[in-house]
Amino acid sequence: MRYFISVFLVLHCFYGFSQVDKNPFTIDANAFYGTILEHNSDIAHLITDHPTGLILSYNQKTFGQNAWESRYNYPDYGVSLAYQDLKNEFLGAAYGLYAHFNFYFLKRNLKFRIAQGVAYATNPYDKETNYRNSAYGSDLLSSTYIMLNYDKQNIFNGLGVQAGISIIHYSNANFKAPNNSTNSFVFTVGANYMIGYDKQPEYIASTEDKKFTEKIRYNLAFRAGINESDVNNMGQYPFYVVSAYADKRINRKSAFHAGTDIFFSTFLKELITYYAIAFPEDNVSGDEDYKRVGVFVGHELFINKLSVITQLGYYVYYPYDFEGRVYNRLGLKRYFGDKMYAAITLKSHGAKAEGVEFGIGIRL
Repeated sequence: MRYFISVFLVLHCFYGFSQVDKNPFTIDANAFYGTILEHNSDIAHLITDHPTGLILSYNQKTFGQNAWESRYNYPDYGVSLAYQDLKNEFLGAAYGLYAHFNFYFLKRNLKFRIAQGVAYATNPYDKETNYRNSAYGSDLLSSTYIMLNYDKQNIFNGLGVQAGISIIHYSNANFKAPNNSTNSFVFTVGANYMIGYDKQPEYIASTEDKKFTEKIRYNLAFRAGINESDVNNMGQYPFYVVSAYADKRINRKSAFHAGTDIFFSTFLKELITYYAIAFPEDNVSGDEDYKRVGVFVGHELFINKLSVITQLGYYVYYPYDFEGRVYNRLGLKRYFGDKMYAAITLKSHGAKAEGVEFGIGIRL
């Protein structure tokens, strides 16, 4: 899912740290052991053993000083460092830096973490020295992990324990081919320690009105990035997306979207030419238009000045068949004031990534 989402989140988190740095925080360590899931037969030869690793984390606790904290049951936010030995000579190892949120359930004994960041792969694809690595086309990868832990904090003098499961994903989002990616399912066990355990403030109950709505707002957004087709060594090309959509906020957490996208994906121009010459049996003339137009619906989840967007679209103008007519978008927005925002999103077709979009927009 996203090279600079990690920077986006880490900067946001450190800004938050400066606002509540008097609150207690925890540090934790999770060791893990698991398996790489065969989500694509093209990586079957890379699954030879059980990966192991370690995740170290800093977690800033919240107690309701800001209204959004009580809205989400007083989550933590923080940063993680991870190491994973993928137990395969062609994959090597990966080192990751992440920003994350921890959300609590079942009287704060169940913790769900979602983390997004960037990873460094020690042994990426090389057409001469490592052509068997069909998973990672570059040494820099976007990475996501989710973790579900039974989490018991401050059992004795700030010390606690946790155990659970995680899924760790590495991909470069088609920034460079190949990009078959890996997903590891792992079991975790570890310990945590709370700094300031003897000085925890009381949780501040919400005083917000439960009912909250806004009138329909209108958005204009421009996104751009660089990607490559699945044909190795074809080259990286820029793409541009112009979007216009309306949103309706139904409560403090959620808004719904409806709108249209216009895609200018120049890698498709090269891909069309390639298939017209190399595979005449596919009946590609080479004159097909590389531009596409889609309509979409979506949802936006507001967390402080950040929001998470999910959108599902359908191409209504689709002159060249590439990965099907249905597309989806997942990513983050960061608001600057009431109207302006920056966004980093992943545009894909199902689980098949097309590119990372870096965007700016205005909400009127």
